[in-house]
Amino acid sequence: MKVTSLFKTPLGTAEISGCESGISSIRILDEYRSESTEIPAVLLPAVQQLKAYFNGELQEFNLKLNPEGTPFQKSVWNNLTQIPYGKTQSYLELSKKLGDVKAIRAVAAANGKNPLWIVVPCHRVIGSDGSLTGYAGGLWRKKWLLDHEFPPVQQSLF
Repeated sequence: MKVTSLFKTPLGTAEISGCESGISSIRILDEYRSESTEIPAVLLPAVQQLKAYFNGELQEFNLKLNPEGTPFQKSVWNNLTQIPYGKTQSYLELSKKLGDVKAIRAVAAANGKNPLWIVVPCHRVIGSDGSLTGYAGGLWRKKWLLDHEFPPVQQSLF
């Protein structure tokens, strides 16, 4: 049986859905919603790990995932999980990794359909020129996440 829970993040209300087979969806909502008072046991690890991520205490997730998607989408999402915390990769590099440089638009489309916000780090994919391009949660959230993962280095004043 699929269950859902809501919790607050610095970027808005997150909604997590899943069942005994794993987490199927984590998404950020544009509208404010009240936090769930009880978190189902199957969702608790995801809530705990996301809170640790936002607190700067977690860089790699260890969750049972069960996203719905085509085999191609799942291969793109799997490759996204290989991008290390604090690093980025371009859509072109990701297409090359998947073996077809001409699949860049399909890779970008699959990236945009990622149902597992942050856990499958589609925010780490950028344009070849280093620009922040396309992010379903809004570019301001993508910038926030990238800044969170690699904060600017403080320059010495003297």
